[in-house]
Amino acid sequence: MREFLKNAMIYVDTSAIYALLDRDDQNHPAARERWLHMLEAGSPLFTTNYVVVEIFALAQRRLGFDAVRTIQQDILPAIEVRWMDEASHSLAVAALLAARRRNLSLVDCASFSAMRHTGARVAFAFDRHFAEEGFLFPD
Repeated sequence: MREFLKNAMIYVDTSAIYALLDRDDQNHPAARERWLHMLEAGSPLFTTNYVVVEIFALAQRRLGFDAVRTIQQDILPAIEVRWMDEASHSLAVAALLAARRRNLSLVDCASFSAMRHTGARVAFAFDRHFAEEGFLFPD
């Protein structure tokens, strides 16, 4: 991991959690390596409750209920979950409507808003939208 990212607050996205879970995902090896490195380095990790809802639904549908249990018991304890309030939700909706992009989700917009609000610049993600928004990825 680049030296300047060592103490950076890192946002954890649905795409990264899913890649950790699914051994058949093309990003699984990179996700596992980055995850272990971030844990070992003690990197401060956070996400939003929107990502939790999204990853539970995605994992349950694609991988089954045991994957949801793995998220809850093995992954989320290492991540601070920040809750989106009404004002944050409204900002995310406004950003989504302003973007007018079919493949950009409300969860994406909420994630970008949460990152900007906290000053986080690094996303543990495999979603190109984070790079498009100017965020960095851990090596």
